[in-house]
Amino acid sequence: MAEPKENDFLDDIEQAMAEEFAEDAAEIDDEALELDQLRAERDQYKDRFMRALADAENARKRSDKDRREAENYGGSKLARDMLPVYDNMKRALEAATEEQRQVSGPLLEGVELTMRELLNVFKKHGIEVIAPEVGDKFDPQQHQAMFEAPVPGTKAGDIIQVAAEGFMLHDRLLRPAQVGVSSQPAG
Repeated sequence: MAEPKENDFLDDIEQAMAEEFAEDAAEIDDEALELDQLRAERDQYKDRFMRALADAENARKRSDKDRREAENYGGSKLARDMLPVYDNMKRALEAATEEQRQVSGPLLEGVELTMRELLNVFKKHGIEVIAPEVGDKFDPQQHQAMFEAPVPGTKAGDIIQVAAEGFMLHDRLLRPAQVGVSSQPAG
């Protein structure tokens, strides 16, 4: 029989330790792999959450903007439909002669009061009158040129006649002022 070597038990211990170490290393590798997978999944959920949070914030901002626009500009169709009422009352007051003012004074005073009240309502809802004067410079952002004519003593682009006043609804043009514009004087 072969005699056991003195160090055989050490080889067995080393082999047992190596096997146990290999098992532990495999277990650690499996745990590390699972941990890496969990981290990747966490990062994916975090990214989704951040995107959803950003989408919700953008939706909130859009709805706030839409609400403000609805408040400010929701009545623009009604306001646009009321402008001819203003124009007609203004024309009626301008057409009244001094004789008619003496005879129908209270009636014309009532029209003036109604027109002032209409302007107060316009102002309350953010509607401002664009009232250009003869000699002002033509502004295509607020004026509509109805005609062009060479008028001596004026520069090209000067307003020479105001046909109708314009209106702004807050910062938007509701109706441009209708004007006649001087072209380069002939001559």
